[in-house]
Amino acid sequence: MGSVLGNLQMIVITGTVRIPVGSLDKCRPAMRAMVDASRAEQGCLHYSYAEDVFEPGLIWVSESWSDGAVLKAYAESAHMAAWRAAGAELGLHDRQLTAYEAVSAKSL
Repeated sequence: MGSVLGNLQMIVITGTVRIPVGSLDKCRPAMRAMVDASRAEQGCLHYSYAEDVFEPGLIWVSESWSDGAVLKAYAESAHMAAWRAAGAELGLHDRQLTAYEAVSAKSL
């Protein structure tokens, strides 16, 4: 994502990460802490993790942020550093996230 984040307006992030099935229960408290802290961030519009119902260990990530500046600050936060450390310890891998600049949104 790099330095372009500071120039974007509303950002929507979607994607997946994988956690070894044997680490899921150990990972839940760290995931909960990350979700709660992220949702409390100024500029966080939505933040969620969801387990895939067909692929154990596949976690879907969904986020939206008011702009690139708040996303950049979030990426440098203490709870993000704690999440990275917990993820490394628990075997989180195959991180595939994509950020999109949103210009408009409507309910379907």
